[in-house]
Amino acid sequence: MKSKNIIIIAIVAVVALLGFNTIFILSETQQAIVTQFGKPVGGPRMEPGVNFKAPFIQKVQYFDKRYLKWDGDPNQVPTQDKKFIYVDTYARWQITDPLQFFIRLRDERSGQSRLDDILDGETRNAVASHELLDLVRSSNRTPEVYEDYLEDMEELEEISVGREEIEALILERANQRTADLGIRILDFRFKRMNYVDDVRRNVYDRMISERNRIADQFRSEGQGEARRIEGDKERDLAQIKSEAFREAEGIRGRADGEATSIYASAYNRTAASRELYTFLRSMEALEVSFDKETSIILTTDSELYRFLKSSR
Repeated sequence: MKSKNIIIIAIVAVVALLGFNTIFILSETQQAIVTQFGKPVGGPRMEPGVNFKAPFIQKVQYFDKRYLKWDGDPNQVPTQDKKFIYVDTYARWQITDPLQFFIRLRDERSGQSRLDDILDGETRNAVASHELLDLVRSSNRTPEVYEDYLEDMEELEEISVGREEIEALILERANQRTADLGIRILDFRFKRMNYVDDVRRNVYDRMISERNRIADQFRSEGQGEARRIEGDKERDLAQIKSEAFREAEGIRGRADGEATSIYASAYNRTAASRELYTFLRSMEALEVSFDKETSIILTTDSELYRFLKSSR
């Protein structure tokens, strides 16, 4: 009885081992081929589910069915107009024929390496065949001006191709070279472009010079406006002073006229009033004309002598 159980267990183990080496399951994201002694057997297995192979002598090679990414290394490339730039690119690709892919490239690492050669080469060729403006712009357009000091800015130069068309051209040529590799490049884009260090410094210097020019223009306009305001202020101040002086002289003239009229009226009233008026005017003349250190000589018939003598 014990020996029988051992035999049953051994049979079950053998069947399980055979099943494990015979059945393989593909998920939704996988595709595979079956190889025997390193060579593919039959067609590619593309549908998800249970699949079979010969046990022990056949093996399964799995490949990703999803979109795969390719990220290029930044390269220094000259454009057609002899401007050196760094170009960084990326792409998306997919294994469309796992059997052909296995025959030509064996695995995904080899596929990535092959794409490096193809896409980097086509990128260098495309960049070297076009000018920088075509690489950084996609269409001809009129720039929108939001600030007054940019109204005199020169119009943008016309481009003949454009960035999107160059990307499409690289994608088309790269797919022609990968047609027999069992892969298809789905998308290609320039991720980043930049000048090399020497050219970048020159660009920055030109940008700084342009901004300094705009600042000088603002400064000149501000100084001109300040001088205009200063001139208006001086003119208005002179006008105000002139009007004030004229008004003051008018008031002073009217006051002197009224004073003269009052003096004349008082002088003409009585002899005593005339005498008082004469005395007061003489005293005012003395106050204005002399000080403590002044000496005078008066004759006996002088009006001033008479007033001084009568005041004793």
